[in-house]
Amino acid sequence: MKQFLLSIAMMSFVTMSFAQKKLVLYYSETGSTKAVAEELQKQLQADIEAIEPVKPYSGNFQETMQRGQREMQSGETPELKALKAKLSDYDVIFLGYPIWFGTYAVPIATLVKENDFAGKTLVPFCTFGSGGLNTSSDALKKALPKAKIQQGYGVRTARVTAAAKELDRFLKENGYKKGTVAPLPAYSAQQPVTEQDKAIFDAACSSYQFPLGTPQTVGKRTTDDSTDYMFTVKSRGFDGTESTSTIYVTVGKEEGAKPEFTQVVR
Repeated sequence: MKQFLLSIAMMSFVTMSFAQKKLVLYYSETGSTKAVAEELQKQLQADIEAIEPVKPYSGNFQETMQRGQREMQSGETPELKALKAKLSDYDVIFLGYPIWFGTYAVPIATLVKENDFAGKTLVPFCTFGSGGLNTSSDALKKALPKAKIQQGYGVRTARVTAAAKELDRFLKENGYKKGTVAPLPAYSAQQPVTEQDKAIFDAACSSYQFPLGTPQTVGKRTTDDSTDYMFTVKSRGFDGTESTSTIYVTVGKEEGAKPEFTQVVR
């Protein structure tokens, strides 16, 4: 009886989530976040709108980072063009952004300063060089205590082409899209890294522009599509401070697939 009531409650939740009105709202600097936003809109059949600063960023990486850093340090936030969408009309808002300096891009800081999203369900999604979904989600929870910040989705800019398949799973797993997917297996317990594991880590991470550290232990899982690795990694910052991070690597099962790191969680 208890299991039956639980099943009814879950069915009611899923039905309600499908009926909710959804908006994909995003800021994109180079087009990567836009590509993910448009894929989300396509899969959800939701409304979509871009966030636009009155004074656009240049699109040049160095200039954008310099301006963004200056704004973050001063607490200044860029003025945004008025949104066409009326946020109060939506139940669920998928909020997208690139990661700058470990958190959401500065135009999002303006958005959350001007809107408290009270009672709204916010689903973050982001693009990044190495990681930042967890830190930016935590920052949104702190900045928007009246909103319901849900588990989000993130993808490396280098892997945006993988977003369509990953989003299909993410949306179905979380009840935003009809359909079911088989649960992914858990990672095995962490074990010391072997030479073979180290070679996979190096193949996935050595070409990244910054050193990612030295893998110490690894957990593994096998799915229908890939073999995945969860490395515990030690590294040193520019100030010499030692830190530990988790780096995820995947190797597809298709012929010729190369190891790719999917994200760093610091």
